[in-house]
Amino acid sequence: MIFISFKNIIALLCISLLLILGSYICYRTIINKNYAIFVDKEQHDMLTTKIQEIFKIRNNSILMQNSDKIKQLYNNNVRNGRWACEHALKKMKYLHSWSKKQGIKFKDINSTVIIRYVKKKGDGFTINLMASTKYIYSYKDNKKKENSFKIGTYHSLDLMPHPDSPTTENNLVITREWYTDPFADSLRLEEVENQDIKTIILSREKRDLSPLNQRRKKALEYAEKYCGAANIPNYNHKYNSEYKNYNNLGGDCANFASQILYEGGGFSKNGTWNYYRGAGSKAWINAHAFNNYMVYSGRATQIARGNYEEVLKLSYKLLPGDYIAYEKKGKVVHISIVSGSDSKGYAHVISHNTDRYHVPWDLGWSNNIIKFRLVQVHY
Repeated sequence: MIFISFKNIIALLCISLLLILGSYICYRTIINKNYAIFVDKEQHDMLTTKIQEIFKIRNNSILMQNSDKIKQLYNNNVRNGRWACEHALKKMKYLHSWSKKQGIKFKDINSTVIIRYVKKKGDGFTINLMASTKYIYSYKDNKKKENSFKIGTYHSLDLMPHPDSPTTENNLVITREWYTDPFADSLRLEEVENQDIKTIILSREKRDLSPLNQRRKKALEYAEKYCGAANIPNYNHKYNSEYKNYNNLGGDCANFASQILYEGGGFSKNGTWNYYRGAGSKAWINAHAFNNYMVYSGRATQIARGNYEEVLKLSYKLLPGDYIAYEKKGKVVHISIVSGSDSKGYAHVISHNTDRYHVPWDLGWSNNIIKFRLVQVHY
């Protein structure tokens, strides 16, 4: 016969009450915070088609500078929808302002979109996706020769029925959109056109980059393989899983540059520049520290530092495997690896956060507070 004391009974009751209370709190947390329900296949397919349509309309509208068409994609009556729309319009203005400075004309903009998940949210949906957007351009003095680059972005957006229309998939509009925009530092720029700059760029010719040494070639191969969402069709949009992704911890650009130099370029690790047991040293993962290490260690040489006009001519000396450090208020905030050049010899770069694949080196960095450090790496 088992006897249970009064104190034990009280203790058991308290434990039971705590378990019940804990279960209730967990239940309420789930209900309140994770109220979105994953959709079925039919809805998922419908939304995939809708998202592709939105990206196509937005890209074409940016290309044709059709502000009214862009505005129709958003609910401008709500704050987040209005902000998202304003951002798209500023982006359109910047791209065309940059193209005037460059002496180019954009011929096509198209996006490959991969839906990562879709969840029901009220009368609409929350969608998480990645996009690889390809920009095709030609110089105005050689319109037949096409050049291209790709930019990878990661989006979280809400699609809701337009308040003035019936609830159908054709009437879903953007009420919120968040993504890391590679042009964010330049969207307030009023005008970047400069005839002297355009003259310099248009006077150049295609460079022969074939006689690269093997280490530079290997570095470029690694960069192209692991540049993430920017190169979706070719390499499955993945980073190298052997390394930690620092995008949510301040940025992954220096980590990626270090990988390129180590895995592809054959540079050896040491006590200062190292990645060990799932973590990188400061010189490995921090853009400012990375640049200081490369230059002061003798592994690289800075050939220019200044604003865009001051470094433009020297930028044509950069080869694939060299890098550009982007400085803001005296501190290097981003690293891009030079990946090649276009039909006028204008340098292109590859980087993480955001993911860039053979992108013109100054695109998205036209703000006049930005200074550029051009660095040749000694392979």
